Amino acid sequence: MSRRRRITWTLGGVLGPGAHAWIDSATLGSLHRAALAHLDPASSAADAGRCRIHRYATWEVFLDSNNAAVLEELGWNDDFATALAALGDPAIEPGRVSADFGIRFLVETARGPVTSALSGPLRQAGRRVAVGDWVGLYPELAQIRHVLPHRTAIRRNAPGTEAHEQVLAANIDVVLLASAVGPDFNPRRIERLLTVAYQSGGAPVVLLTKADLDEVLPYERQLAAIVPAVPVVAVSGLRGDGIQELRAYLLRGKTAVLIGSSGVGKSTLINHLLGAESLPTGEVHRSGQGRHTTSHRQLIKLPGGSMIIDTPGLREVQIWAGGDTLGVAFADIDDLARRCRFTDCRHRQEPGCAVIAAEAVGALDTSRLTNYRKLQGELRAIEVRADIRLRLEERRKWKVIHRAVRKGNKG
Repeated sequence: MSRRRRITWTLGGVLGPGAHAWIDSATLGSLHRAALAHLDPASSAADAGRCRIHRYATWEVFLDSNNAAVLEELGWNDDFATALAALGDPAIEPGRVSADFGIRFLVETARGPVTSALSGPLRQAGRRVAVGDWVGLYPELAQIRHVLPHRTAIRRNAPGTEAHEQVLAANIDVVLLASAVGPDFNPRRIERLLTVAYQSGGAPVVLLTKADLDEVLPYERQLAAIVPAVPVVAVSGLRGDGIQELRAYLLRGKTAVLIGSSGVGKSTLINHLLGAESLPTGEVHRSGQGRHTTSHRQLIKLPGGSMIIDTPGLREVQIWAGGDTLGVAFADIDDLARRCRFTDCRHRQEPGCAVIAAEAVGALDTSRLTNYRKLQGELRAIEVRADIRLRLEERRKWKVIHRAVRKGNKG
């Protein structure tokens, strides 16, 4: 049962000194909501108020309701506020990571952007921070002390032989899958990206970029066959085609992430959304392929109050664990699999396999089935490697414990 605190605040004469209310400690991180709820509805000074929050036992916090509005525009909500309050550290302030420069990060706070680094304990624990993460930091020390849990995240298997999760973008609402028309268009790559999008928890939207270079209808027909339930928007960063349709998915306070191969026109598209040449872009080669320009992930505020995370080009994303989403990205194959004679059918040579039967009569594209099997194999390999790594880590942990016990007994 949460304890109740007595909250006292003064708001530039709107309430007068000594006005107070009771509030559950679980909502401590969103006190500006309680403060505004007690204001005179006719007062126009509410947004300019300064809320003084006093907990008699140990600490005081000052929260400006204008600053609270800044955080909400960055995607702050009650869930993050509760997570921050649960840390029990009154000195920390919330912020959202907007750029990753390796060992340093740009963090957007209510006070403005702050360049910060991970605290020693976080570095020692191997804690990683991704663009889009909400963190608790000490602004005066430019130090990130806590990383709040992700709500959603774009994840991939990090390069290497072992299975390690790498978060590319955190707390995203929409996943924009960019693929340029022309010779580089690859439905199999879109299927892979779609699997990653479903694993993230965000809503996928496919963008056919550089729509000014070719007729888009043939590409839209191909996409309708493999992603029938996913919105497809044809856009041109140069001419502005489809920009208004795209804005319908970019809502105030929500975050989109833009992923795709190098040179598909991501930076040009973001510049058009910004209405300015803020990001460097590359020229299109005569082959139709663009050139890589984005060098690091960054969160960008767009006109209208939405945000977008730009990412460096990804030729191929190594998917992370989560085989259940494969059935969503390949819903047609998943539906066929339910009709197989055996529930554990692997769709290879088993008798009564509905998937193989559909391929044989041309109802299922062979390359799509091949890609499904490839992704399925990758997911199994990740699970096996992750299991081995966890067992090795557990073994190392117990070796350290036994060594410490033996040392203690000798002493």
